Amino acid sequence: MRVIGAILAIVAAGAALALPSCDPPHDETFQGWVEADLIFVSPDEAGRVVTESVREGDKVDVGTPLFTVDDDLQQADVNQANAQVTNAKQAFDRAQQLLKTAAGTQKTVEDAEMTLRTAEARLNSSETRLVRRQVFSPVAGTVQQVYFRQGEIVAAGHPVLALLPPANVKVRFFVPQAKLPQIAIGDTIAVHCDGCASDIQARVSFISRSAEYTPPVIYSLDERAKLVFLIEARSPQGDQLRVGQPVTVTFVPSGREAKR
Repeated sequence: MRVIGAILAIVAAGAALALPSCDPPHDETFQGWVEADLIFVSPDEAGRVVTESVREGDKVDVGTPLFTVDDDLQQADVNQANAQVTNAKQAFDRAQQLLKTAAGTQKTVEDAEMTLRTAEARLNSSETRLVRRQVFSPVAGTVQQVYFRQGEIVAAGHPVLALLPPANVKVRFFVPQAKLPQIAIGDTIAVHCDGCASDIQARVSFISRSAEYTPPVIYSLDERAKLVFLIEARSPQGDQLRVGQPVTVTFVPSGREAKR
């Protein structure tokens, strides 16, 4: 019986060693690349680019002037709205004076006041459109690309330039479906690339719920091994990575994350 018990113990130990680990695949490397969620900055209305205050590669803060678009039409609209406000105010004052002398009616005063308020609202809208012809940076980051140059006409809603905040840089890579249960949101990865610092780390922020594949899907054991899932990770050191740059990814064991 002792011999049988010893054999069973050895078999159980061997089975335990054969069970798959729940820890991330630390010893494996995965090939990936760098992508980014760009912030596209465009004018509210069509116009000609008059000035550009930044160039590709410049770092900007929130509120940094980026570019201006010609404002001739908007300035003319403000002038017209100003004239309408002046006329409406004169009509309102006249209606009030007539009411005091019993030569006018309360309805005339109310109509004149409504006309004045409408003219003032239109003036406020025109002034806002005029001010917004000068565009400022909505975020802090780097000017990634300029699409329109000084003197070119840009349509409403078409981006003049793209900004890249460091937090919007992400590393994307694929892992085999067999490794997917070992990876969780928040896991730390080390990012390696040519010319990069040796201590760049990121945290898994997205795990795709659908598989991607190159060959036709035939759910045999051999074909299932070819299924891969997209993983995304974001790094506080995103400014050290370049969009489109190929990288190699390894998972960092718990407790070895670099302290920031």
